[in-house]
Amino acid sequence: MNTVRSAVFYLGYFTAMLVCGVLFLPISPFLPLSARYRLLNLYNHFIVVWFGIACGVRYEIEGRENLPSGPCVIQANHQCEWETVFLQVMKPPVCTVLKQELLKFPIFGWALRLLHPIALDRSRPARAMKQVLTQGEARLRNGLSVLIFPEGTRVDPGQRRRYNKSGSVIACRAGVPVLPVAHNAGECWPGRHWVKRPGVLRVRIGAPIETTDKTPDVVIAEVEAWVEGQLQEISEVPRPE
Repeated sequence: MNTVRSAVFYLGYFTAMLVCGVLFLPISPFLPLSARYRLLNLYNHFIVVWFGIACGVRYEIEGRENLPSGPCVIQANHQCEWETVFLQVMKPPVCTVLKQELLKFPIFGWALRLLHPIALDRSRPARAMKQVLTQGEARLRNGLSVLIFPEGTRVDPGQRRRYNKSGSVIACRAGVPVLPVAHNAGECWPGRHWVKRPGVLRVRIGAPIETTDKTPDVVIAEVEAWVEGQLQEISEVPRPE
Protein backbone atom coordinates (compact mmCIF):
# COMPACT_ATOMS: atom_id res chain seq x y z
CA MET A 1 0.00 0.00 0.00
CA ASN A 2 2.84 2.41 0.81
CA THR A 3 4.36 1.70 -2.60
CA VAL A 4 1.10 2.53 -4.37
CA ARG A 5 0.63 5.69 -2.32
CA SER A 6 4.18 6.76 -3.07
CA ALA A 7 3.72 6.18 -6.80
CA VAL A 8 0.54 8.30 -6.74
CA PHE A 9 2.38 11.00 -4.81
CA TYR A 10 5.23 11.17 -7.32
CA LEU A 11 2.79 11.27 -10.20
CA GLY A 12 1.33 14.45 -8.71
CA TYR A 13 4.80 15.69 -7.74
CA PHE A 14 6.22 15.58 -11.27
CA THR A 15 2.98 16.66 -12.92
CA ALA A 16 2.88 19.75 -10.72
CA MET A 17 6.53 20.45 -11.49
CA LEU A 18 5.86 20.24 -15.23
CA VAL A 19 2.76 22.43 -15.03
CA CYS A 20 4.56 25.05 -12.94
CA GLY A 21 7.52 24.91 -15.31
CA VAL A 22 5.32 25.60 -18.31
CA LEU A 23 3.04 28.21 -16.71
CA PHE A 24 5.23 29.98 -14.15
CA LEU A 25 8.87 29.84 -15.22
CA PRO A 26 8.52 31.87 -18.45
CA ILE A 27 7.03 34.88 -16.63
CA SER A 28 8.92 34.66 -13.31
CA PRO A 29 12.11 36.48 -14.45
CA PHE A 30 10.02 39.55 -15.27
CA LEU A 31 8.41 39.77 -11.82
CA PRO A 32 9.72 41.59 -8.75
CA LEU A 33 11.40 39.20 -6.34
CA SER A 34 8.54 39.25 -3.82
CA ALA A 35 5.97 38.38 -6.51
CA ARG A 36 8.32 35.74 -7.91
CA TYR A 37 8.45 34.04 -4.51
CA ARG A 38 4.67 34.05 -4.18
CA LEU A 39 4.20 32.55 -7.64
CA LEU A 40 6.86 29.84 -7.47
CA ASN A 41 5.92 28.96 -3.89
CA LEU A 42 2.55 27.73 -5.14
CA TYR A 43 4.38 24.54 -6.11
CA ASN A 44 5.76 24.13 -2.59
CA HIS A 45 2.33 24.70 -1.04
CA PHE A 46 0.91 22.01 -3.31
CA ILE A 47 3.64 19.48 -2.44
CA VAL A 48 3.13 19.91 1.30
CA VAL A 49 -0.63 19.38 0.98
CA TRP A 50 -0.38 16.62 -1.63
CA PHE A 51 2.14 14.65 0.43
CA GLY A 52 -0.29 14.57 3.33
CA ILE A 53 -3.22 13.48 1.16
CA ALA A 54 -1.45 10.92 -1.03
CA CYS A 55 0.73 9.30 1.61
CA GLY A 56 -1.56 9.36 4.63
CA VAL A 57 0.53 11.84 6.61
CA ARG A 58 -0.97 14.05 9.28
CA TYR A 59 0.76 17.30 10.26
CA GLU A 60 1.24 18.68 13.75
CA ILE A 61 2.88 22.10 13.46
CA GLU A 62 3.53 24.07 16.63
CA GLY A 63 5.02 27.50 17.22
CA ARG A 64 3.86 29.54 14.24
CA GLU A 65 3.37 32.40 16.67
CA ASN A 66 7.17 32.47 17.08
CA LEU A 67 7.79 33.58 13.50
CA PRO A 68 9.47 37.02 13.65
CA SER A 69 8.19 39.84 11.50
CA GLY A 70 11.62 40.71 10.11
CA PRO A 71 14.37 38.69 8.45
CA CYS A 72 16.12 35.99 10.44
CA VAL A 73 18.42 33.01 10.00
CA ILE A 74 16.38 29.79 10.03
CA GLN A 75 18.28 26.75 11.31
CA ALA A 76 16.66 23.32 11.22
CA ASN A 77 17.68 19.69 11.33
CA HIS A 78 17.91 18.12 7.87
CA GLN A 79 16.46 14.65 7.24
CA CYS A 80 14.92 14.69 3.77
CA GLU A 81 13.47 16.79 0.97
CA TRP A 82 10.21 17.61 2.78
CA GLU A 83 11.65 20.28 5.09
CA THR A 84 13.37 22.03 2.18
CA VAL A 85 9.89 22.46 0.70
CA PHE A 86 8.03 23.34 3.90
CA LEU A 87 10.57 25.88 5.12
CA GLN A 88 10.15 27.81 1.86
CA VAL A 89 6.51 28.47 2.69
CA MET A 90 6.88 28.80 6.46
CA LYS A 91 8.38 32.31 6.35
CA PRO A 92 8.80 33.66 2.81
CA PRO A 93 10.79 35.14 1.25
CA VAL A 94 13.71 32.96 2.25
CA CYS A 95 17.09 32.44 0.65
CA THR A 96 18.38 28.87 0.95
CA VAL A 97 22.00 27.80 1.31
CA LEU A 98 22.38 24.77 -0.97
CA LYS A 99 24.84 22.83 -3.10
CA GLN A 100 25.26 24.31 -6.57
CA GLU A 101 24.57 20.96 -8.29
CA LEU A 102 20.86 21.44 -7.53
CA LEU A 103 20.71 24.38 -9.92
CA LYS A 104 21.51 22.08 -12.84
CA PHE A 105 18.25 20.10 -12.58
CA PRO A 106 15.72 21.00 -15.31
CA ILE A 107 12.73 23.07 -14.15
CA PHE A 108 13.44 22.56 -10.44
CA GLY A 109 16.94 24.01 -10.65
CA TRP A 110 15.85 26.80 -12.97
CA ALA A 111 13.19 27.88 -10.47
CA LEU A 112 15.68 27.72 -7.60
CA ARG A 113 18.06 29.98 -9.49
CA LEU A 114 15.35 32.64 -9.78
CA LEU A 115 14.95 32.74 -5.98
CA HIS A 116 18.50 34.01 -5.33
CA PRO A 117 19.85 31.04 -3.33
CA ILE A 118 23.38 30.82 -2.00
CA ALA A 119 24.76 28.01 -4.14
CA LEU A 120 27.97 26.50 -2.81
CA ASP A 121 30.78 24.53 -4.42
CA ARG A 122 31.48 21.96 -1.71
CA SER A 123 34.80 21.01 -3.28
CA ARG A 124 36.13 24.44 -2.23
CA PRO A 125 35.16 24.75 1.46
CA ALA A 126 37.13 27.92 2.23
CA ARG A 127 35.55 29.76 -0.68
CA ALA A 128 32.12 28.33 0.23
CA MET A 129 32.38 29.67 3.78
CA LYS A 130 33.31 33.16 2.56
CA GLN A 131 30.40 33.02 0.10
CA VAL A 132 27.93 32.05 2.83
CA LEU A 133 29.03 34.93 5.03
CA THR A 134 29.10 37.68 2.40
CA GLN A 135 25.99 36.66 0.46
CA GLY A 136 24.08 35.71 3.61
CA GLU A 137 24.54 39.16 5.12
CA ALA A 138 23.57 40.78 1.81
CA ARG A 139 20.36 38.76 1.58
CA LEU A 140 19.41 39.70 5.14
CA ARG A 141 20.01 43.38 4.41
CA ASN A 142 17.66 43.05 1.43
CA GLY A 143 14.87 41.73 3.65
CA LEU A 144 15.19 38.01 2.93
CA SER A 145 15.55 35.42 5.65
CA VAL A 146 18.33 32.87 5.22
CA LEU A 147 17.76 29.12 5.57
CA ILE A 148 20.78 27.02 6.46
CA PHE A 149 20.94 23.45 7.73
CA PRO A 150 23.70 23.42 10.38
CA GLU A 151 24.27 19.67 9.96
CA GLY A 152 25.41 20.42 6.40
CA THR A 153 23.77 17.38 4.83
CA ARG A 154 20.87 14.99 5.33
CA VAL A 155 21.04 13.00 8.55
CA ASP A 156 18.80 9.95 8.96
CA PRO A 157 16.39 9.82 11.93
CA GLY A 158 18.17 8.42 14.95
CA GLN A 159 21.57 9.67 13.76
CA ARG A 160 23.43 12.80 14.81
CA ARG A 161 26.02 15.06 13.21
CA ARG A 162 28.01 18.02 14.53
CA TYR A 163 26.32 21.39 13.97
CA ASN A 164 28.21 23.96 11.89
CA LYS A 165 28.20 27.54 13.17
CA SER A 166 28.24 29.37 9.81
CA GLY A 167 24.55 30.30 10.06
CA SER A 168 25.08 31.65 13.55
CA VAL A 169 28.05 33.70 12.32
CA ILE A 170 25.81 35.31 9.69
CA ALA A 171 23.12 36.08 12.26
CA CYS A 172 25.57 37.56 14.76
CA ARG A 173 27.22 39.75 12.12
CA ALA A 174 23.89 40.99 10.79
CA GLY A 175 22.34 41.39 14.24
CA VAL A 176 19.28 39.28 13.41
CA PRO A 177 17.78 36.44 15.45
CA VAL A 178 18.12 32.75 14.73
CA LEU A 179 14.86 30.83 14.35
CA PRO A 180 15.32 27.17 15.38
CA VAL A 181 13.09 24.49 13.83
CA ALA A 182 12.87 20.79 14.70
CA HIS A 183 10.95 18.09 12.82
CA ASN A 184 10.74 14.34 12.27
CA ALA A 185 9.99 14.46 8.52
CA GLY A 186 12.50 11.73 7.67
CA GLU A 187 10.31 9.17 9.45
CA CYS A 188 7.57 9.68 6.85
CA TRP A 189 9.73 10.78 3.90
CA PRO A 190 12.88 8.61 4.06
CA GLY A 191 15.83 10.53 2.68
CA ARG A 192 17.35 7.52 0.90
CA HIS A 193 14.28 5.66 -0.35
CA TRP A 194 11.42 6.68 -2.61
CA VAL A 195 8.68 4.82 -0.70
CA LYS A 196 6.94 7.11 1.76
CA ARG A 197 5.32 6.10 5.05
CA PRO A 198 2.08 7.23 6.70
CA GLY A 199 2.26 8.71 10.15
CA VAL A 200 2.37 11.95 12.10
CA LEU A 201 4.87 14.53 10.86
CA ARG A 202 5.66 16.90 13.70
CA VAL A 203 7.23 20.34 13.34
CA ARG A 204 8.17 22.63 16.20
CA ILE A 205 9.16 26.24 15.61
CA GLY A 206 11.10 27.68 18.52
CA ALA A 207 11.22 31.17 19.94
CA PRO A 208 13.78 33.33 18.11
CA ILE A 209 17.24 33.19 19.65
CA GLU A 210 18.63 36.70 19.97
CA THR A 211 22.23 37.19 18.87
CA THR A 212 23.01 40.59 20.43
CA ASP A 213 26.18 40.42 22.55
CA LYS A 214 26.54 36.68 21.88
CA THR A 215 29.26 34.79 20.05
CA PRO A 216 28.41 32.38 17.20
CA ASP A 217 29.61 29.49 19.40
CA VAL A 218 27.10 30.38 22.10
CA VAL A 219 24.29 30.81 19.56
CA ILE A 220 24.87 27.50 17.77
CA ALA A 221 25.10 25.73 21.13
CA GLU A 222 21.65 27.12 22.00
CA VAL A 223 20.30 26.06 18.61
CA GLU A 224 21.65 22.53 18.92
CA ALA A 225 20.44 22.10 22.49
CA TRP A 226 16.94 23.26 21.56
CA VAL A 227 16.62 21.21 18.36
CA GLU A 228 18.00 18.04 19.92
CA GLY A 229 15.75 18.49 22.95
CA GLN A 230 12.69 18.76 20.72
CA LEU A 231 13.73 15.74 18.66
CA GLN A 232 13.88 13.70 21.85
CA GLU A 233 10.17 14.47 22.30
CA ILE A 234 8.78 14.26 18.77
CA SER A 235 10.81 11.46 17.19
CA GLU A 236 9.58 7.87 17.03
CA VAL A 237 13.17 6.76 16.34
CA PRO A 238 15.34 6.96 19.49
CA ARG A 239 17.96 9.68 19.49
CA PRO A 240 21.63 8.80 20.13
CA GLU A 241 23.00 9.44 23.60
